[in-house]
Amino acid sequence: MQDRSARRRSRTAAALLAAVSVLGTAVLTGCDSGPEGTTKGAAAQPSARPGPVWDREPGSVAAVGDSITRGFDACSVLADCPEVSWATGTDREVRSLAVRLLGESGAASRSWNHAETGARIAQLPEQMALAAKEKPDLVTVMIGANDACRDSARYMTPVADFRASFEASMRQLRAGAPKAQVYVSSVPDLKRLWSTGRGNALGKQVWKLGICQSMLGDADDMSARAADRRASVQERVVAYNKVLREVCAKDRRCRYDGGAVFDYPFTGRQLSQWDWFHPGRDGQARLAEIAYRNVTAARPPA
Repeated sequence: MQDRSARRRSRTAAALLAAVSVLGTAVLTGCDSGPEGTTKGAAAQPSARPGPVWDREPGSVAAVGDSITRGFDACSVLADCPEVSWATGTDREVRSLAVRLLGESGAASRSWNHAETGARIAQLPEQMALAAKEKPDLVTVMIGANDACRDSARYMTPVADFRASFEASMRQLRAGAPKAQVYVSSVPDLKRLWSTGRGNALGKQVWKLGICQSMLGDADDMSARAADRRASVQERVVAYNKVLREVCAKDRRCRYDGGAVFDYPFTGRQLSQWDWFHPGRDGQARLAEIAYRNVTAARPPA
């Protein structure tokens, strides 16, 4: 009787030890925490690539870029008018992106315009550094027109240099504001602006003062040589937009407009009444509409 009880206890103990051994092996092989708090078993499975991060309701906006974002020639001849800026302006007719996102009072206190009339892509890193100091939720970028608009087409910024400067700009922003979202507008179709504005005699007189001579110079010259010059400027703008799209695509918090501004058919109503090239109030409002639609969309433009 005692021997049978002893043998029973022995078998029970052996079964318990075996169970513990199996459980211990499972713990060691399947439940060990990896370096990121995942299990070794889970770490063996391929992880999905992180998707884009995009807040459709940012709480502050900083703008960088060139004369378009400064509202140049929208209110008076050869002068900035930042109150009508598509990005951060306060004009009620324009209803800038900042106003649409933050309301009038929010736009007044939580938006900043660091764009500069005449700026080219080489100046963008410095503007990005200033924007980063504001710690904005969203940074808008519109740059590149002045890189194509030179006294001569041969002076246009090389595409490789354009790419290097935009990449440097993104690094500059990320160094100071790693979580800021970036909305990148395409460079406008300069050839379409020439075609639209050349019908206005006053505008063409202003063009002679030095506005975008690579495209607008000798506006009525329809020779093959002039056509080739304008085509080369157009090709460069298309190349710049390709760079903006490709560099932006590498950043999870960057959204390109999909060419929406380049494709927009500006008419005389949307152009400045002083130079028939830069957007006027109505044109600035159209840019604000495009930006708001793309910033608040559930998916980025195709």
